[in-house]
Amino acid sequence: MGEILLPLLILSPLAASLVVFVSAGRLSACAVGTLACTGVGMSAVISVILSVMLLSGPATGTLQVMLWPWIHIAGFSADIAFMLDRISVVMILVVTIVGLLIHIYAVSYMHDDPGIARFFGSMTLFIASMLVLVLASDLLCLFIGWEGVGLCSYLLIGFWYDTPANTAAARKAFYMTRMGDAALLCGLLLLATAAGSLHIGTVLAAVANGQVALSAVNMAALFILIGALAKSAQIPFQTWLPDAMAGPTPTSALIHAATMVTAGVYLIARLHDLFVMAVPVMALMAVLGALTLLMGACTALVQSDLKRILAWSTISQLGYMFLALGCGAWQAALFHLMTHAFFKALLFLTAGAVIVRTHHEQDIFRLGGLRHAMPGLAAAFITGASALAGVPLVTAGFYSKEMILSGVWAAHFRLTHEWTLSGHVLWGIGLLGAFLSALYIFRCVFIVFFGKSGTTATGRTSRLMTIPLSCLCVLSLCGGIIEMPMTFPPLHLFSALLDPTLPPSHADEPGWLVLVGAIVPLAGLGVAWVLWGRPSPIMREIPGQAAVIRFARTGGGMDVVYDHLFVQPFRFLTWLTRHDILDHAITGTGRLTQAVSTSVLRSRTGFLDILTLGGRRGIRSADHLLGQIHNGRVRWYAAWIVGGLCAGLAMAVLA
Repeated sequence: MGEILLPLLILSPLAASLVVFVSAGRLSACAVGTLACTGVGMSAVISVILSVMLLSGPATGTLQVMLWPWIHIAGFSADIAFMLDRISVVMILVVTIVGLLIHIYAVSYMHDDPGIARFFGSMTLFIASMLVLVLASDLLCLFIGWEGVGLCSYLLIGFWYDTPANTAAARKAFYMTRMGDAALLCGLLLLATAAGSLHIGTVLAAVANGQVALSAVNMAALFILIGALAKSAQIPFQTWLPDAMAGPTPTSALIHAATMVTAGVYLIARLHDLFVMAVPVMALMAVLGALTLLMGACTALVQSDLKRILAWSTISQLGYMFLALGCGAWQAALFHLMTHAFFKALLFLTAGAVIVRTHHEQDIFRLGGLRHAMPGLAAAFITGASALAGVPLVTAGFYSKEMILSGVWAAHFRLTHEWTLSGHVLWGIGLLGAFLSALYIFRCVFIVFFGKSGTTATGRTSRLMTIPLSCLCVLSLCGGIIEMPMTFPPLHLFSALLDPTLPPSHADEPGWLVLVGAIVPLAGLGVAWVLWGRPSPIMREIPGQAAVIRFARTGGGMDVVYDHLFVQPFRFLTWLTRHDILDHAITGTGRLTQAVSTSVLRSRTGFLDILTLGGRRGIRSADHLLGQIHNGRVRWYAAWIVGGLCAGLAMAVLA
């Protein structure tokens, strides 16, 4: 039965996508939304069935299905095959369930849009591509899904293509992620050369048995890391994600919560045995994750656009996941991936409902006092904000962040015999990021829902939008209790789900770590209330005169760097190509050469004509002179003889 359900899991949204695309303009908006939700809903049901089947079997059991052989040549093979194990179970449940809730929400959100068929066709194709990515048992097959989500993100970000800024944002996301995809492909080719196959099990076994040289392992891990960093918008590829807000809000929720941006996290977690062998790459990953979470939090703190605040928040939370992966706590990274999908989808969808009811106003300083006009949305946003901040005990984000921080505390990197990098410094950065997360998200809460009244809200939130928000509220609050800290009651269902044979990754954490991790978010919430939440807040907008604030608002100036390093040179080359400067140069050189040749030819012809004419005249003159001399008169001849004799004697005498 599993051999049928596993391909059907991908086929359901794929078939829905094809039908929606083919029938575009022929079906009503309700029919299109129903068809798309049915396809994704079938995948969600199949995901639950397959998960129960897998988890009820042996601890190390997997379900593998090969659809057809793809490439079989000397020294290399690749197949179109899928594998369901405990890691992919987590991913398919997150992708399909959260994706279904977003689709239900989008039926109401996009109901009046004329391009609704194109929207839902791209959305369901996105889900299908993501399922190919997480279920592929061969890295080359995984790369197909990897490229599929990149293509769909381009279509969805630039959905409203009539606005030039939207198409520019779509191109930016496409180009940035393509750079990472090129690096990922290099890493895969390197592994294929060394291991003779790209089947995940074969590659990991070859690395573990020492069949792949350590230098090749390090280079392949570095290339794969670059691909993951670009897909997950980490330093230095973070600039595309905030601009991706140009797409519809359900697109932002899908891309930023459960699918595309988490693909890099999943890939590294899937290949964690490979990265364990590449210690320098692990250290680099942890450092980049720590810097990204700090940079993303600082940038979110000074933004004024509601959706861009959430976008920079996504970058920061992904930094937490890469920090955990770099420290070897891949279980904690996947746990935070799951809880982040719940509360970030909740925040985006709630923000979309707020924006619709406030006439598409996104500036938080023009909103305010909305808790009276929309108490339900205020409660939903506060729930998501609390989970994002990691409010202790009552939110899912607290448990996943605590698991990450405990894993980072115990990490150390032995880079050389003399130099060891301790995880304590990275733990401190992660703790600071937790404080800033509570600060920036509750800044947003207090200004938008408790601040001075601004834009007037109208209308009501439809039931199709309310049901997904209610489900996500429950998941954001209760989705983390399946993995408790060691100082709490011994409940470690998530760790047991991923690998029952291993102890929890936070088994040796000191008790005070949990206490500190609980106090810091509360401290951030308290500071946010003092600054923005009181009846007479200390500040409204963070002053932008300081250079560091302006620097943070621009996202660290990376757009300027990329503009000078890549965009302007590329535009110059495009200008050269458009005006065909090289052809003009070659044509001009040819014309100049032709003109010089013509001038030389004319000069030579004129000189020869003058020389010929002068010679002819000289010959005529000499002939005439000779004719005068030879006239046949004897006395003239005698005179010439006497004259010549005199001249000869004179010369002889003078000599």
